[in-house]
Amino acid sequence: MTTSSASAASTTPNVSRGRALACVALLVVIGFSLGCSEFVVIGIEAELAEAFRVPLARVGELISFFSIAYAVLTPTLAIVTGRFRRYPLLVAYATLFCLANVVMAFAPTFELLLASRVLLGAVSGGLLALGITYIPELVGAERSSMTISVVYASFAVAMVFITSVGKIVAHALDWQLIMLASLGLAVASSVALLAVLPRTGSTDAPATMREQIELFREPQVACAVFIFLFGVGSVYVLYGYVTPYLEEVLGLDAVAASAVLMAYGVACFFSNLLSGWLDTRFGIRALTVTFPMQALLLLAVWLLRGSAVGGVAMILLVGLSMYLVSVPCVSVFMHSAMRWHPKALTLASSLEPTSFNMGIAFGTAMGGVVVSGPGIAHVGAVGAAFSLVAWGLAALTYMLERRRARSAREQG
Repeated sequence: MTTSSASAASTTPNVSRGRALACVALLVVIGFSLGCSEFVVIGIEAELAEAFRVPLARVGELISFFSIAYAVLTPTLAIVTGRFRRYPLLVAYATLFCLANVVMAFAPTFELLLASRVLLGAVSGGLLALGITYIPELVGAERSSMTISVVYASFAVAMVFITSVGKIVAHALDWQLIMLASLGLAVASSVALLAVLPRTGSTDAPATMREQIELFREPQVACAVFIFLFGVGSVYVLYGYVTPYLEEVLGLDAVAASAVLMAYGVACFFSNLLSGWLDTRFGIRALTVTFPMQALLLLAVWLLRGSAVGGVAMILLVGLSMYLVSVPCVSVFMHSAMRWHPKALTLASSLEPTSFNMGIAFGTAMGGVVVSGPGIAHVGAVGAAFSLVAWGLAALTYMLERRRARSAREQG
């Protein structure tokens, strides 16, 4: 994070350096697993629509309902469970995470599949948020930004890995096999993480609901939430329907579309790492430059919809911009908590996945409107407009951050 007055040991008390590194590695793996479970449906949308005999736009609900549950319940659970210790909560969340994957893999009806996605969304955010709170203790405050960016990078890689591999598996074998693979990864990663994470830590102090909600008194925190809504939403207007876009608009076959999705995953991986670097160097100010660039890229996707080569190139560049928003906004959340509301740290860590999924739900829903209305070819233009809204919000957040810091200095 750009700045932090919080003091954190380089490792959690009574945890060796080797074990701390193992914890971080498994947090990366759990991030990958969470990404696989969330996005497994994107690469097999057409197959799900055929298997459950529902319209393609209805399959989009599997993404948006997940995201709504994630967005609403992640901060809610962080607030109401503030009096509980982290480790027992992690056990509960991990158990429900695995159960949701079981139901998702074997759901006999679309309604039950949709219910499993809601349960998955309800607990995934809590699992990730609690895991993130260990990072300052495991690696030290000065390395937290880059470590968090690596965890998010694993999430991004999973997002596109599971969609591209899922498309290949569904085309060559059976779409349900990729669901089973996601289930196996969820169980294995959850068990391993719970085995190595320390049972106690410095953020186990109980916090009341009021002490946590105080975080929302910081206007820059609320503003950063809306950056995610429009910034992430701008990309998901396109990405929520990227597989049919590649096939129907750009004319790619299943194998070529899968290759593009894999390349998109590589772009997203570097996007996360670049996000950590941008935050370290420039903080939230970096987004006042990246969002106009993202808007131009999405507009180019729309303008080049008649060109397979040009369209694919622009989509890959959108992938490179996709996660630049993450770490600078995480720093706003975490810095505000550590400096002024230390008992709201778990809530602060939950705001990134919550806000990101609000953006996913918003963008996917708007994408569905575009697909059902003007047509899938126009998703890039709508996404570009949302990026410009996020640009204005980033500028406002930067001003609010500076004003809050100046006020704190004046108050001594």
